[in-house]
Amino acid sequence: MINDVIVKVLREKDIPMPRYSSKDAAGVDISAAENLLIEPGNFALVPTGLWLAIPPGYEAQLRPRSGLALKHGITVLNSPGTIDSDYRGEIGVILINHGTSTFKVSKGDRIAQMVISPVRQCRFEDCDELPPSERGEGGFGSTGLNIEG
Repeated sequence: MINDVIVKVLREKDIPMPRYSSKDAAGVDISAAENLLIEPGNFALVPTGLWLAIPPGYEAQLRPRSGLALKHGITVLNSPGTIDSDYRGEIGVILINHGTSTFKVSKGDRIAQMVISPVRQCRFEDCDELPPSERGEGGFGSTGLNIEG
């Protein structure tokens, strides 16, 4: 099933429309709309020149590109970054440089992937006690410790 995402593109900067790079790709490439430098250990909000109207019941997730991570130590700081269906501002990608060299972002560079995903809203109920579960309150590495075999 195909759902439409309406896209406004900053045409005067020749920003490409998001597109899938292969038939079965999960994400579309998102490109930078401006040139900037990110020093090692620093982060920057990179404008994309894109505005979206995402259908209700969906979100857009901004995710790192594996090649940038492997080759340069560049990733999306709040990965995955969520874009709600009712947001109408310009999409920005927060990149962080975990590498050892200054990273140059050039206009048109593919800087992230965007995945459109369904979301559900839930009703939250107040209670004094939660129902029990097999795991209980164990967290932070507590699963898989009592494997019999």
